[in-house]
Amino acid sequence: MPNALAYLMLMIWPLVCIKLFQKLSLERAIIWSLLGGYLILPPVAEFDLPLIPSMNKDSISSVSACLACIFVAHKSLNFWPQLKSVRLLLIAFLVGTVPTILTNRDPLVFEVLANSDPITFVTFSVPGLGVRDILSVLIGQFIVLIPFFLARQFLATAVGLREIIIALAIGGLVYSIPAWIETLISPLLNIFVYGFFQHDFNQMIRESGFRPIVFLPHGLWLALFMFTVLLSVATLARHEKGEAGRLWSLATVYMFFVLLACKSFASIAYGIILTPLILFATQRTKVRIASFMALIAIFYPMLRNAGLIPLEAILDFANSLSSERAQSLEFRFNNEELLLDRAHEKPLFGWGGWGRNLQLDPETGEILTIPDGNWIIVFGSFGWVGYIAQMGLLSAPIAHLYLKMRTMKKSEISPYVATITIILAATMMDMLLNATLTPFTWLCAGAVLGYVEKSKATKRKAEKPPLFGKGPVIGRSKTDASSRNVM
Repeated sequence: MPNALAYLMLMIWPLVCIKLFQKLSLERAIIWSLLGGYLILPPVAEFDLPLIPSMNKDSISSVSACLACIFVAHKSLNFWPQLKSVRLLLIAFLVGTVPTILTNRDPLVFEVLANSDPITFVTFSVPGLGVRDILSVLIGQFIVLIPFFLARQFLATAVGLREIIIALAIGGLVYSIPAWIETLISPLLNIFVYGFFQHDFNQMIRESGFRPIVFLPHGLWLALFMFTVLLSVATLARHEKGEAGRLWSLATVYMFFVLLACKSFASIAYGIILTPLILFATQRTKVRIASFMALIAIFYPMLRNAGLIPLEAILDFANSLSSERAQSLEFRFNNEELLLDRAHEKPLFGWGGWGRNLQLDPETGEILTIPDGNWIIVFGSFGWVGYIAQMGLLSAPIAHLYLKMRTMKKSEISPYVATITIILAATMMDMLLNATLTPFTWLCAGAVLGYVEKSKATKRKAEKPPLFGKGPVIGRSKTDASSRNVM
């Protein structure tokens, strides 16, 4: 069980966010409110309040950042995207949950023989969803999207995009210290600080050693985060000049060894394949590769659902690399089969919450499956509507950037948005195996979307003819010039 400090940290984080917004620029305050909460606050611990979703590290950080934008930074928020396709996906993501609830009103009832009396049955049930759950689910879906909204509006500038990369780089370099400690002594920091271990300790043992977890939900989450840090420092190594560039180059080498210490095959593979892309490829190539990865992430579940994925060939290849990882992958595939059978019973809107999407023993009600991949969790809970809405919102910024890129000059594509696009696409790939969707993933998607929207707006403004012909720009202030230099 979490100790008092765990709940105290959750309670004081809004105050920390207020101080961040008072002391830092708007871009840095938003980023560190979300990233800091993700890295520092306790996992699992949450406040279970009536009528609203449970408030954990992710939701508290998101809500705190949103309220601080309004009441501390005095910013008006715009939640309505410019692109029509994204608007439709946004509506589906929010309103599509209503039919999910309305089609899951009945409880799932089970009768089990009592242990002490072989002729007595004990009845228990998994609750159905009520009308009041509509408000709770809608609030929960909106909270999930807060980082997406904030990044779209405030982080899509040259300054904001660079701040995202710098925050990932600095945050990862600092976080590598406790990660190394856990690699050496075992992953116990969450126990020492917050009084509990957040997962199965045996899963943190790899190759006669340990893989770190620190304050994240699982070691796989930490490995994926370190992968994003590696790409970020590599980006800075390529584009920073002079001594700073050389230091970031050393940081790139260092972060590669940190990633190896995380002992996650998938994240290490991402790092080996994509880091050279960051260091040497053009921005257009990066966006093209990200688009291809996003397509795989979107269509894999559809092909998997249709039985068109060669599972045996994939397992044979995995077994040639590592029998241990092949067994893990086979376990995931077997669970996916059971969860798909369950999801097919309600394919359009899904089963909703309370574990109704899981495969349950028809006689005892015992849970028979462990969901791993984010896609199967969303598909089972919210059906095709929920799956398409979520994956659409994550992939639409990449698709629109790819389309927009064809009309942009090479020099107009930000190297930082290209890296963020790669990070977003790689996370979508990882979500096929793990539930690694985090608030920072939504922040990356929102930043890319906002970048595309601002690029379109700039082009329309440039193409609009002047009212009285060409002439000097009147009223340019010193503030405008200084802000241009900062960018």
